[in-house]
Amino acid sequence: MAVSPVLVVKVVDDSSVGVRARLYDDFVEHEIVLNSVLTYWWANNLPPVVKFLELFESVIKRTINELMPHKELKLKYEVKADDELECASQIEINLIEIEADETGFKIDGKLLALKGFSKPKENHEVKQFIKTFEKNIETPDIILKKYQEMKR
Repeated sequence: MAVSPVLVVKVVDDSSVGVRARLYDDFVEHEIVLNSVLTYWWANNLPPVVKFLELFESVIKRTINELMPHKELKLKYEVKADDELECASQIEINLIEIEADETGFKIDGKLLALKGFSKPKENHEVKQFIKTFEKNIETPDIILKKYQEMKR
């Protein structure tokens, strides 16, 4: 019986998001420090939720690549927000499926709830946002080769 790799995602003390990939006794772990990235996005007038989702996908891709180098990552997740993503102040991410070169991951911590991306505007009508994202993120050959060399 083959053991599936595991991806663990969790909020760490409301100030960071931890992403850990594990296979047998081998693991790779990264953290997204929310205060740092939020401050940068706010200072540069960037939409924090949109930028967070881009960063979140990238950190998952990097974490899994460091554990098991792969060409293609399939990522499926649902996002619920209190407004359109560009204006949302809180989100909920439900990880549905993660696959690296057709190797499926067991997901521990499928649901991630975050708030404080922005201050809700007064007299603002709340518009519930729900969308499922399906991404195929490819690793460029030159980067894949570097990850493969790291694993030797």
